[in-house]
Amino acid sequence: MTLKKASLTLLLLAITIVVKASSILIFMDQDQKNHLKAYGIAYWSIKQTANVDWLLNYRGGSFLIGYTKTVEDECKARGVSYQILADGKVTAILNEISDPQVNMEVVKLEKAPKMAVYSPKSKLPWDDAVTLVLTYAEIPYDVIYDDDVLKDKLSAYDWLHLHHEDFTGQYGRFWSSFRNAVWYREDVKNQEATAKKNGYKKVSEMKLDVAKRIKEFCAGGGFLFAMCSGTDSFDIALSAEGTDICESMFDGDPADPQAQSKLDFNKTVAFKDFRLDINPNNYEFSDIDVTQTRMLNKGNDFFTLFDFSAKWDLVPTMLTQNHDKVIKGFMGQTTAFKKQLVKPSITVLGENKGAEEVRYINGEIGKGQFTFYGGHDPEDYQHAVGDPPTDLNLHPNSPGYRLILNNVLFPAAKKKPQKT
Repeated sequence: MTLKKASLTLLLLAITIVVKASSILIFMDQDQKNHLKAYGIAYWSIKQTANVDWLLNYRGGSFLIGYTKTVEDECKARGVSYQILADGKVTAILNEISDPQVNMEVVKLEKAPKMAVYSPKSKLPWDDAVTLVLTYAEIPYDVIYDDDVLKDKLSAYDWLHLHHEDFTGQYGRFWSSFRNAVWYREDVKNQEATAKKNGYKKVSEMKLDVAKRIKEFCAGGGFLFAMCSGTDSFDIALSAEGTDICESMFDGDPADPQAQSKLDFNKTVAFKDFRLDINPNNYEFSDIDVTQTRMLNKGNDFFTLFDFSAKWDLVPTMLTQNHDKVIKGFMGQTTAFKKQLVKPSITVLGENKGAEEVRYINGEIGKGQFTFYGGHDPEDYQHAVGDPPTDLNLHPNSPGYRLILNNVLFPAAKKKPQKT
């Protein structure tokens, strides 16, 4: 065979391979080089109106994307592992998943959700795991805060994350340790000015209205995700509507001594029967959180993700997709939730059963969904005020961070119609 004929044969072979390459499989098991950026590829592909399927429980929750050279080039650029599959191989995978005896399912990712992060514009001396991973995965988001929520700007978004926040108006209970710090004084000053500008006498009153509007956003069909103190302080504020639970150093007058008996747990979304921590010097809001009473340490602090039926329990299955089922624990102002204080209607996604700690939960509010995830940073066991942010280049396969990104794609998913 001449050199010219050989070159022509190779060219025709290459063209044939491309023609038959109908899909790109981004596998999400232990072989994936960068799990976190893989979510960014999936989100980007949806934005590009590509055909994207989430293969639940198939190789760690893989993504199947219609082949284009642009998608392949993007995978290469972001360092994401992938395989090019011909039609026959795709059909075999889908047939395997559709088997009623197999705990797998396919969901189509149809519309990239518009993302918002509820976070102060001022610089505070801690970072936020969600903004870190969204940035690393190259998933775009807007930052909004109290002014925006009170001006009803939430309606422009599909998904909202609550930054490390205190909805009770007690400034994160940092008064005892940081009341003389410049950042704390600035935060108090800024929040008081915002409350006054919006017609509130107290920051706690403004934060309650913000919490109620966020709850309404979710009830109307929005998706809410929160970590650390953004979880329990949200419910505490809702339960205390009409009751002063802030001591004088926070709002200028004493708390209602009968506040505990006036809490209304019918107004909360996730927790019940909790007791307030009435000591303003404590870095704690209530007994929902287990931080002060737990017996675990870094060596034995783990939680386990539950297995759900992919074909019947689609939502919890999506939220627990991972290449590891046992996740290393991490602390925060709110580390995990006391199991007996979680409402029975809530789905527990991950817990440390031996310690009676619930770490990861999901529930419904009206037409919407919310997920609460205890702890501050999945790759920093005990993140302190002023510590540098986690460099996710060092943790591209973090199982703990993957749980956050499951929630990012969750609103885009629509159950694939059953074959007749």
